[in-house]
Amino acid sequence: VAKDLGLQLPEFRVVRILEKGRTQYFALHGKTGHLVTAERIDREQLCENVQQCVLRCEVIVEGDM
Repeated sequence: VAKDLGLQLPEFRVVRILEKGRTQYFALHGKTGHLVTAERIDREQLCENVQQCVLRCEVIVEGDM
């Protein structure tokens, strides 16, 4: 995420990841800026009876870009 946005890691301070639902499945690794899984993702539980399973999230970076 940091590389895609052209941010240096010290600038990468306030980041929020918004997802629908209560469980946060994704997080941002503080040292690398990589988007990583924060929770186990159980496809059968999340996408029961759906052929294509998609988890959507928004990454919000606060501050000047």
